[in-house]
Amino acid sequence: MATAGNNLSAYNKSEVPNAKDFKFGLVVSKWNHEITEGLFQGAFDALKDCGAINDNIVRWNVPGSYELIYGAQRMRESYDMLDAVIVIGSVIQGETKHFDFVCQGVTNGIAQLNAGGGIPVIFCVLTDNTMQQAIDRSGGKHGNKGTEAAIAAIEMAQLRKDSKF
Repeated sequence: MATAGNNLSAYNKSEVPNAKDFKFGLVVSKWNHEITEGLFQGAFDALKDCGAINDNIVRWNVPGSYELIYGAQRMRESYDMLDAVIVIGSVIQGETKHFDFVCQGVTNGIAQLNAGGGIPVIFCVLTDNTMQQAIDRSGGKHGNKGTEAAIAAIEMAQLRKDSKF
């Protein structure tokens, strides 16, 4: 979703399934902590606003965004009763190609987890050119991508529930 002109925190609660019976896992990167904590808070607040209860929200921390893949996989294996996992990270462009490799690796890894089926993994990894862009998307002038990810997690949890045989 393009951010320009959009508030990432905007959602119509009446159009979102009630989350009271769903269980969510959040895997949060400690790298760019000030950004990922803002994203986590946005996701947590939206889950709660839509009915999720504290005991049904599990959080794990991992060192960086690249480790989100392993964290999400292990969380899916460890908590078979989860309905969705949200991975939260922030990668900011630096002077080397490291940014490109991390962004591509995380994106492909999360895509592979989703293609493998099971519990959906929601991608909440900011890939910004500057720290200011990350601030703007983690609770700043563009809202909070964490909020958007939480709404996607609720909708995917409902889809998963509805599609069970």
